[in-house]
Amino acid sequence: MNISKSGYRVFSANSTTACTELAKKITERLGVDLGKSVVYQESNRETRVDVKESVRGQDIFIIQTIPRDVNTAIMELLVMAYALKTNCAKNIIGVIPYFPYSKQCKMRKRGSIVCKLLASMLAKAGLTHIITMDLHQKEIQGFFSFPVDNLRASPFLLQYIQEEIPDYRNAIIVAKSPSAAKRAQSYAERLRLGLAVMHGEAQCSESDMADGRHSPPPMSSGRTTSGHPGLELPLMMAKEKPPITVVGDVGGRIAIIVDDIIDDVEDFVAAAEILKERGAYKIYIMATHGLLSAEAPRLIEESAIDEVVVTNTVPHEVQKLQCPKIKTVDVSMILAEAIRRIHNGESMAYLFRNITVDD
Repeated sequence: MNISKSGYRVFSANSTTACTELAKKITERLGVDLGKSVVYQESNRETRVDVKESVRGQDIFIIQTIPRDVNTAIMELLVMAYALKTNCAKNIIGVIPYFPYSKQCKMRKRGSIVCKLLASMLAKAGLTHIITMDLHQKEIQGFFSFPVDNLRASPFLLQYIQEEIPDYRNAIIVAKSPSAAKRAQSYAERLRLGLAVMHGEAQCSESDMADGRHSPPPMSSGRTTSGHPGLELPLMMAKEKPPITVVGDVGGRIAIIVDDIIDDVEDFVAAAEILKERGAYKIYIMATHGLLSAEAPRLIEESAIDEVVVTNTVPHEVQKLQCPKIKTVDVSMILAEAIRRIHNGESMAYLFRNITVDD
């Protein structure tokens, strides 16, 4: 393709080589070259971006994968977007397969909704559109003042199950917590498989975390109040989780746990142990974003988990070298097609065919 006449260019905002692999795969599928730019850190850790070609009047797509150094990656994206804006790019579309800070999308005690802050920063830097994949909460799209296309990885993971897991017809889809039940149900219905849900004291879903809007600070016994003493409200009964339970029969079956993010793997390892005790003879973990932080590779290798399958939205080549149980599914195809359709003004509905709301 003649890049100068294509009307769009694709850049990578990453300063590390490992993080540009996905960008290279996407540009190969599109038949274009990666845009010429230099992204690096100064000696004082300031981010500097130098765009090496004209972008005036063009649609610019910035591919930014998020490594372990999340904050540096965010600054690289912001600085590049602003550089393109000041160089008169027509539209600036961020391709952010894993959207960082997506777990901080609710108010917790006296914290803040950091995901909303990041959305505002991206808009201020000059982005006009975002392509992402499997947001942690779909409501995050409402934080943005511009369009967001939230693609799904489920077709690729479902294809992996059907083609790479022997005797998958004898499998059962497992939700490791009640909050993941809808996603698991969607997988189970499309694969025509059974569903099991785990709940109990070993689980810690986000809905159980203290919410600042309903958690006033405790009153100290020595504190005195003046004025109206306040109303005597009914005493709330303390929440107590039951012993861990598996709702559904996993005996003699292949257990497939599905989730959107796998980061700290302690919960997954504990779930695998319980499923083994209940008779499951193989255990797979399927997730879109494989962050796999800290000791995750070692814990997976030593656990009852047989295989962890994640997409390449986040670079994890080092973790794969440490743990051969980790497998990768390539999603560059759908990201490249999304870029092509957005530039040509085509409908995105094709990319969401047979996709349910619960995916």
